[in-house]
Amino acid sequence: MSSPLGAGRVVSSRMPAEPARPIATISAAPAKAVPTNVSELDRVLGGGLVPGAVVLLAGEPGVGKSTLLLDVAQQWAAGAGSPSLVVSGEESVSQVRLRAERLGALHERLFLASESDLGAVLGHLDAVKPGLLVLDSVQTISAPGTEGVPGGVTQVRAVTAALVGVAKERGIATVLVGHVTKDGQVAGPRVLEHLVDVVLHFEGDKHSSLRLVRGVKNRFGAADEVGCFEMHEGGIASLADPSGLFLTRYQEPVPGTCVTVAMEGRRALVTEVQALIGAEVQGSPRRTVSGLDSARLAMVLAVLERRTKQLKLYNREVFAATVGGIRLVEPSADLAMALAVASGGLDLAMAPHLVAIGEVGLTGEIRRVGAIGRRLAEAGRLGFRVALVPPGCGSDGAAPKGMQVQEVGDLRSALQAAARASAEHGSR
Repeated sequence: MSSPLGAGRVVSSRMPAEPARPIATISAAPAKAVPTNVSELDRVLGGGLVPGAVVLLAGEPGVGKSTLLLDVAQQWAAGAGSPSLVVSGEESVSQVRLRAERLGALHERLFLASESDLGAVLGHLDAVKPGLLVLDSVQTISAPGTEGVPGGVTQVRAVTAALVGVAKERGIATVLVGHVTKDGQVAGPRVLEHLVDVVLHFEGDKHSSLRLVRGVKNRFGAADEVGCFEMHEGGIASLADPSGLFLTRYQEPVPGTCVTVAMEGRRALVTEVQALIGAEVQGSPRRTVSGLDSARLAMVLAVLERRTKQLKLYNREVFAATVGGIRLVEPSADLAMALAVASGGLDLAMAPHLVAIGEVGLTGEIRRVGAIGRRLAEAGRLGFRVALVPPGCGSDGAAPKGMQVQEVGDLRSALQAAARASAEHGSR
């Protein structure tokens, strides 16, 4: 049997290498994930690395990609029963050895190689027969017989396609390190993300110890999970309970702060928002943010001034930031942002046991957000006793024991509820 493709080309049928079988007769055991023993990475991957799966880990230079994957290779060599192979196209084996010594990653089944030729990489796979391959990075490897320079569109596509084919054929779990562009996208052709099974983004501020591994695509699990890590002198460590990083402990309540609960993937993180209201200025005042969305801050400021009638912010400089290097972009942080600004502008400290969750609309209304039960549970676990939430969120039984949940319909009522909680705290 043949099928025409146009322009005189015809494709003839052939005997398949393996016949199609009923789905119920196919075993899922070969696709079972193998834990890497790096708990936060396993969380994002959906349990571990699947033999034959290809993972693309992308991130900015210096964020810690190589450090994390060297630790993964060490854990695999120590616990998975098969060797791991790290191939670096950017560093010599001596340079990688120095980092491995600092991390304590010197297992006898962990192999290192420095190559920039795809053929040599395949030769190392034949010699070592690893269960895990880490290639750092895919943009530095060239495929013989393929046009273009290493890192170019044609080369990256050819190298990735070849490695995906080898990984599937031999059952090798493969992790490719990818570069990113100035706007944070994976460098190279878009088809690169389509060829691989999992796409992860490694994020973090160089001035902060916090690092996040964020799932973007995952054929074997949830694609919205986030893993938290902390960089330190000895390498990188998983953070099973990172909420404490995003809070400041004050001896006395301080104006200009409010706590909210953000969702990173399916994980609830209790996070502090800070705001400072500057002096009146001539012309256009500055609106400076760190870890927040500048457009949402501008909207919140406009709503605060228009709907509450208590604050005059049009000629005041406003600075807003998060604590610990986390970035809040979801609308659920609007209410905490508004209360932090109001607290700073009115010089009224929020009660330290209060948490605010909700999206602010242009008319000043407080809108519902998702996962309210998980947010309140995490806040209750950390000792918060009062929660301001949108209407309809306090009567569904989601409140933890000992927490007072107050529904607020608009910004004015939210400010009044926060002022009452502050007064009650001050009277104790």
